[in-house]
Amino acid sequence: MLWQSPGVAPAPSAVPARSLVETPAVAPMLFPRWRYGWVFAAVWLLFLVEPFEDALGNPDRALAVLGTASVVVFGLAYVLLWRRWQQGRSTGTLGASPREATFGIALLLALGAAVVPAAGASAANTLVFVCAYAAFAVSLRVAGVIVVLVTGGLLVAARLVPGWGGVTGTAAGTVLASVAVYGVSRMISRGRELAVAQQDLARLAVAEERSRFSRDLHDLLGHSLTVITLKAELAGRLMDLDPARAAAEVADVERLARTALTDVRAALEGFREVTLATELAGARQALAAAGIEADLPGAVDEVPGELAELFGWVVREGVTNVVRHSGARHCRVELTAASVAVSDDGTGPRPGAGDGHGLSGLADRARSAGGTLTVGRSAEGGFRVEVAVGQP
Repeated sequence: MLWQSPGVAPAPSAVPARSLVETPAVAPMLFPRWRYGWVFAAVWLLFLVEPFEDALGNPDRALAVLGTASVVVFGLAYVLLWRRWQQGRSTGTLGASPREATFGIALLLALGAAVVPAAGASAANTLVFVCAYAAFAVSLRVAGVIVVLVTGGLLVAARLVPGWGGVTGTAAGTVLASVAVYGVSRMISRGRELAVAQQDLARLAVAEERSRFSRDLHDLLGHSLTVITLKAELAGRLMDLDPARAAAEVADVERLARTALTDVRAALEGFREVTLATELAGARQALAAAGIEADLPGAVDEVPGELAELFGWVVREGVTNVVRHSGARHCRVELTAASVAVSDDGTGPRPGAGDGHGLSGLADRARSAGGTLTVGRSAEGGFRVEVAVGQP
């Protein structure tokens, strides 16, 4: 992991590995800091060596001082403009505003013009920088117009201005430099867009992991605490009538509480695995504690291994709802190789019955497995929840 996303806190070791998302920050190596970023801009300063030497060798000392100073200031201005573009504005976006771009181009043209009296034709090299700055500071269309005007002007000057015949090579270099800088600037912009997109994906992954964990915790504790509550109430009623039976129920409460604690710890470590056989056994116990007659399948061999966990969650959530809300006297679990259904003869569907957190979690699990969740009234007049996953 080369970069830690500043918007996503590091996940603790207890969170499952799938929640650990490695993403680059918005400033990866494509966006070097100041001590590195100026290097790319400074490479092009080699084009200023010739006008600097010509200005320095001008016999008119005033022009020589003006020319060399203009070349130095020109180089510094270009590097600073590059750094300004690289860092982006205060909004954090790459590029220059239209006003900044216009100012930068005008500044470079003015400084380049100040070099002409002292350096002559070699001052045309400064136009390479003007076009390069336009390539990364303005739109492709505007930059293209500037490059065409500059190169056209150089070709005209090569024919009409005495001593400027050699600037045709500068015109060709201007085009090549502009294309190169434009390509690098677009690469950097795309790299930043990719980094921002990766950060968004990281945030979505963390949000999805939090949703998954809250759903698992709801399903795990909802069932366990329901059974514990029922057994505790039963033990209270039996305390005077049948102390031995009450003691057995209290022992079951203690065992269930320990199991629930183990399940929560396992969920935190990412190792909690729901199995269909275990959930059917738990359903039998929960329904018995609630005084509800259970009609459960005796074997689960026909269920494919990849569906066993999903069907286990359906049994857990369905039976928990029967025990909590239905007021039923009978509960049936129907099982095939491609579907599982939990139905009862209780009060039946209530308004908004399909909108609960547990059922929405089941719907998510079913969709992930390529199946569908169906809720409605059972044949006995109660509630029915079914998940079907294609064909066996």
